[in-house]
Amino acid sequence: MEPSRDINRLVEIMAALRNPDGGCPWDLEQDFSTIAPYTIEEAYEVADAIERDDPVDLKEELGDLLLQVVYHAQLGAEAGWFSFEDVVEAITKKMIRRHPHVFGDAQARTAGSAKGQWERIKAEEKAERAADRLKILGEKAALQKAMRLDNIPSGFPALTLALKIQKEAARAGFDWAEAEPIFGKIEEETQEFREVAASGSAEQREEELGDLVFSVVNLARFYDVDPEKALRTCVAKFRRRFEHIETALAAEGKTLEDASLDEMEAHWVAAKRPGGR
Repeated sequence: MEPSRDINRLVEIMAALRNPDGGCPWDLEQDFSTIAPYTIEEAYEVADAIERDDPVDLKEELGDLLLQVVYHAQLGAEAGWFSFEDVVEAITKKMIRRHPHVFGDAQARTAGSAKGQWERIKAEEKAERAADRLKILGEKAALQKAMRLDNIPSGFPALTLALKIQKEAARAGFDWAEAEPIFGKIEEETQEFREVAASGSAEQREEELGDLVFSVVNLARFYDVDPEKALRTCVAKFRRRFEHIETALAAEGKTLEDASLDEMEAHWVAAKRPGGR
């Protein structure tokens, strides 16, 4: 089998790997749940290549992520649920439907920003998914998806998941009208964590810290800040400044282990100055 620019070749490769007669033993052992962590990992590696502005790695990582889509489609086909072609059709249908101002008739193009249009499209998609779920999984599984927050997958990173849950609750009217009560909630949760940090159990500390972080995410949502991106930016800044400490100490003939906390703090402050890192 030869490499190709045709997506069908990748589909063929995946089918061959999953073929019980001569396929790859490791691939044959996998299922949706065992492959899901790799899918998440590959998405993060795509984001990392973008952050590093590395087009060579980005091309490679996008291929790895595409393989994940083909992998899950192959598993779906084996289960009799859907094929890769069904996946492609579903996303093309969604993109065309969600952009009537681009792909619709003359009337749709004129009314592209009409109030309520987006909500109508989302409602149609939800109804279609419910019908598909009923067809594939049966009545019991379809009914289990009736709750408001069930359309938000739980596999998102925790900060992103919290943000999406809060946005959905806010759309239902469960929200504060201003930011001040959120600041108050953060102070309240901070105090509660202080109390369990001093005398509580590990489970209590985890619960109260979760409440505190959730409140901070709510504040981020109110001010239209992506908490995941904000934290990643903060981590990148910390990494740069910590590398400055290590580099500065090396210039002095010292390692991190050789230096005192005061020495490291001095270099940290230097990194924060204008022109630093």
